[in-house]
Amino acid sequence: MTTRREFLRHAALGGSALGFGMTPLRAAGETALDRIVTGRAPRALNILILGGTGFTGPHQVAYAVARGHTVTVFNRGRSEADLPDGVERLYGDRNASELDALRGRTWDVVIDNPTSLPFWVRDAGQILGNATSQYIFISTISVYASTAQVGMDETAATAPYNGEDALAERQVGPLYGALKAASEREAEKWFPGKVTVIRPGLIVGDGDESDRFTYWPVRVARGGEVLAPGRPGDPVQFIDARDLAEWTIRMAESKSIGVYNATGPATELGIGAMLDGMKQAIGSNATFTWVPAEFLAEQRVRPWSHMPVWVPPVGQTAGFAQVSIARALEKGLTFRPLADTTRSTLEYHRSRPAERQAQLRSGITAEREAEVLAAWKARG
Repeated sequence: MTTRREFLRHAALGGSALGFGMTPLRAAGETALDRIVTGRAPRALNILILGGTGFTGPHQVAYAVARGHTVTVFNRGRSEADLPDGVERLYGDRNASELDALRGRTWDVVIDNPTSLPFWVRDAGQILGNATSQYIFISTISVYASTAQVGMDETAATAPYNGEDALAERQVGPLYGALKAASEREAEKWFPGKVTVIRPGLIVGDGDESDRFTYWPVRVARGGEVLAPGRPGDPVQFIDARDLAEWTIRMAESKSIGVYNATGPATELGIGAMLDGMKQAIGSNATFTWVPAEFLAEQRVRPWSHMPVWVPPVGQTAGFAQVSIARALEKGLTFRPLADTTRSTLEYHRSRPAERQAQLRSGITAEREAEVLAAWKARG
């Protein structure tokens, strides 16, 4: 979660570097696309962010303010966030359809971060449908009906949802993708011609409480022999929360309408290169023992959860980490270097309470990792 001190430091660094345009932040192996856009926006906007205090929200707010925009956040007030001075806070509970604080107001852009339930979009649309000229809905690549296709783009079929009213769906669980897809359709209904749908992949970095990426910097920093899944060339995709947040604000500035996959990096990245990049960024002594997906399955080591970020690129998951982001790149999606994301993630993790650091929510335990490595070596 971005603090005011961090926001001011980053804004000052960006302003002193160039003031306007593109500031290169490149490391070994990075491409010319890995840049951060800094400076003031050409035109100031009045932005409403639904949410704004969760994972990506504070990054959006900090960047929007740095770009010269006026920001209002609307949420239940249950998540604390140290937002920049001047940010207006409005309160209401969308689960209870309490949006009265939004009535009678207008905004240039509405950014909807937390919605997974279609009725949240419906309620917002009834109040804000004529109160804004752009509605940005943060969706997910989980909306797609299948991940078997390599290079899948925004035209791929999305998951169906047959529920009469998502109000009854309190446990989203396996319906997450289908509910997000239904929410996208609801957005088009209530904000016709005004909708920007952004479909992120795995969002990582400062503020991530899922630990689905964090496991790897933490494990590599610990050093020693590391259980590495599959093959080094198995593709992985993810996006730094700051890159997603900042690009979302720039999509508001350009008033870009349409549907966009938003994950990274700009070119294909194998999990071997990811782990090597982390090792270099941290200065670790880690070594990687690559264990085939078939053996991991025998050992009941699950992709994505025990081995975060990684999913075997075969069969029904062949395209899971090979989603096309060509449209987003054309619209200026940019990426920080992997080293920056790695160090930022590790710094955030080490700022958490000791008990939280000791209880990662994703990844294999040290004891189980040692058992699997021993079993792999015993097999010869």
